[in-house]
Amino acid sequence: MSHMWTFQRVGGLDQVVFKNANDIINLPNLDPKLWVALSCPTTGLDFDERTLELLDSDKDGRIRIPDILDAISWTQDKITSFDSILQSSETLPLSEINTSTPQGQKLSITAHSILASLNKNGIDYLTQDDIQQSIQSNANKLYNGDLIFPASSELSADMQIFIQTAIDTTGAQKDMSGQDGIDLNIATTFVDNLKTWLQWQTQISTTPTPFRENSAEIWKLIEQLKPKIDDYFLRVELAQYAPQAQTSLNVDEKFIVPTQNGLLSDKDLTELPLSKIDINNTLDLVNGLNPLWKAKISRFKTLVESSLSNPDQLTQQEWQDIQQNLKTYATLISAKPEIAQLTVATKPSASIEDIPNNTIVNLANGDLLNEFKQMVEQDNQTPISASDIITLEKLVLFHKHLYRLLVNFVSFADFFSLKTRAAFQLGKLYIDGRCATLCVAVDNIAKHTVMANYSELCLLYCECTRNGQKKTIAAAITAGQGDLLIEGRNGVFIDNDGNDWDANVVKIITKPISIQQAIWAPYQRMGRVITEQINKWASSKDANIEKSSEQALQNPNNKFDIGKSVGIFAAIGLAIGAIGTALATIFQAIFALAWWQVPLVFIGLFLIISGPSVILAWLKLRRRTLGPLLEASGWAINGQVKINLMLGSLLTSKAQLPADAKRNLRDPMKQRHHKLAIIFWLAILLGIGATGGWLWHEGYLDHYIKEHKQEQIQNKTETNANIDK
Repeated sequence: MSHMWTFQRVGGLDQVVFKNANDIINLPNLDPKLWVALSCPTTGLDFDERTLELLDSDKDGRIRIPDILDAISWTQDKITSFDSILQSSETLPLSEINTSTPQGQKLSITAHSILASLNKNGIDYLTQDDIQQSIQSNANKLYNGDLIFPASSELSADMQIFIQTAIDTTGAQKDMSGQDGIDLNIATTFVDNLKTWLQWQTQISTTPTPFRENSAEIWKLIEQLKPKIDDYFLRVELAQYAPQAQTSLNVDEKFIVPTQNGLLSDKDLTELPLSKIDINNTLDLVNGLNPLWKAKISRFKTLVESSLSNPDQLTQQEWQDIQQNLKTYATLISAKPEIAQLTVATKPSASIEDIPNNTIVNLANGDLLNEFKQMVEQDNQTPISASDIITLEKLVLFHKHLYRLLVNFVSFADFFSLKTRAAFQLGKLYIDGRCATLCVAVDNIAKHTVMANYSELCLLYCECTRNGQKKTIAAAITAGQGDLLIEGRNGVFIDNDGNDWDANVVKIITKPISIQQAIWAPYQRMGRVITEQINKWASSKDANIEKSSEQALQNPNNKFDIGKSVGIFAAIGLAIGAIGTALATIFQAIFALAWWQVPLVFIGLFLIISGPSVILAWLKLRRRTLGPLLEASGWAINGQVKINLMLGSLLTSKAQLPADAKRNLRDPMKQRHHKLAIIFWLAILLGIGATGGWLWHEGYLDHYIKEHKQEQIQNKTETNANIDK
């Protein structure tokens, strides 16, 4: 019979609701396409690290759907009911352990033993802290039930050597205390490798050769000298074949020229022949040798003198005979046995070749291995077994954290809840009078921005530092305006543990933040354009005044051009008159309207100016999604997970006064500045008015206007005459 699921439409997705234990038990039957997430990383989350470590059974750093289903199946076999998991309880009642199976009975006994060891005989539940205390108290014990033994000083000297040598050559596992140690598998493999090595060494030592105990050293010298000796005899054969080439077969001319210190380097010497080349088919083992090889040739001569007809010379045939006499020995040497390798936590750092033969014999005789087996048997009989403690730890952690994992993976109930935070929300960023709560971990900013850009969220990438530690976050700004959000600004990041970090904005993805920002954006742009034009005009006039002042200083005899000044003031008066006329026309038209038409005019102007910006911003804000932001942080998300306007206003809160606060709107600094501004502009207007009145009273203004009209008439007449022609 199929299970009856309940889904809640939120964030543009149908998300499953966990109402009872059956919803969790039947998760294997839920279509993976209906899960919000398909996988997530084990890092960069506000989640219990040990629980994530236990979930990640294959240690690939990711949690996937099969990992969660395995955790549910594993937990279901260990407890009597899933109902308590929905509560995310800090405690695991002992009555919840399923004692109907042998493993459950063993876990129940271990749980009571742990509580007894902690002097909690009257307690009928386990906590994560109880497990940690038990692990710590048992970790320093030699016999703690983990079946792994480090080279502890509590052991005999021979056993310490046995364990340490096994760690060095075969590898190690971590015991409860985190130390390197060996288990029975490593110990057995180690001894087997020693026996294989001894058998090979025995075959080599019993192989008859003319050189007896010197065979090994002679063979090593042959391997080193063979290329040079073979090269020497080949050059001799070439000299015999072509005597005229004997000079070129010896030292090249370039080596005759000394280096800066008058000596040849080892690299140059290696390119030279072993000895002087002539047609004599022997190698002088005493005189004329290449200095780089002389010591090894002398040692080789000492070891093989019995096989030479002349102890100071080596013929080509004797060289071949020496190698032939060691052919069987060489075959055994090349048949080096393969040493078994294990999958271990700590890789081996040495080789069996580095162990002296007498030590190998002592370690491989079997006595120490039998003693180690007895240690393992004794450890296996420990009342509180390490493996059972780990199983109980896993059960306590899953009982406590499994439900929170489900509502942050199967659904995003925690994210859309107003009372909790999602596992990917790492803390709060305070900046520019706002608090952003959607802060996610970032490993690589350049790589992260490529995918996060598709989220249509305004993102601040911040480098956070605290006590020498560093981390990088991306904070989504979803409310307010973005005029003052620039790279280089500083803020404070408070992580979920309450630690404060200095945050510096290093990169910004600029996107629409709110409708409020869109409403005022056109006016802000107009204001910026007007301000820029005024600045340009003021700068131009300032430059002209400075230029005129310089000319006046250079030519003090120049007279004041009253006609030009009159023209300037007349132009200013005409401009003021035109502005006044325009304003009068606008106000006359407004006052001619009915009272109810006046608001419609202002609404129409608002829609014309702000309407396009608001519509465009609204369309973009509707496209804000969480999916690409999490994808950039390593998640695999089914769908987009939309962030609407209401959720956006909750994810970023703006500064607000407390409910019982009182606001004093009287700003003395603002009032003083306001009065000064009014006085300044009134003085300007009065000055312009007085100047215009004086010019009018003296007749300069009328004279200028008449000349201006005559000039316009003359220009028009000339233009018409040109057209007629």
